[in-house]
Amino acid sequence: MPSPWYAHKIPPPVIDAACAALMWQLARSVPAGQLWPPGGGAWVWAAALALAAAGGALALAGVWAFARSRTTVNPLAPQRARALVTGGVYRYTRNPMYLGMLLALAGWAVWLGNAAALLALPLFVAVLNTLQIRPEEAALRARFGADYARYAQRVRRWV
Repeated sequence: MPSPWYAHKIPPPVIDAACAALMWQLARSVPAGQLWPPGGGAWVWAAALALAAAGGALALAGVWAFARSRTTVNPLAPQRARALVTGGVYRYTRNPMYLGMLLALAGWAVWLGNAAALLALPLFVAVLNTLQIRPEEAALRARFGADYARYAQRVRRWV
């Protein structure tokens, strides 16, 4: 079955950046949602940096696993995958790069200190699931068949 027309058109980092911009706009537009000043206090910085660093490390671990397996990291061309990566961080999540982006966005939300910014996090998950992950999964199912089906049954999409 061919990919839907909307599949793999927008690079996930662009979706991530758009979500970060939306979060900033929501934080500015809904002053009643302000929980603490943006970047206010050492604990805010520490929590925001910890989430962003964890997200970055998780995403890099995913990239590293792909590089070790000598398969494409290009999210716009999953059909070019030469190997089904199931080891390393991929034993715990099928999408560590996207989960890393989500953690970085959560760090941004903490730094912004506005409850309205949190609304963009489930939106990010929904958009990525629709535009990227489900079409990626279909391509991997077509490419790797039963091996991918067993992997998907064993390891969750996000966590």
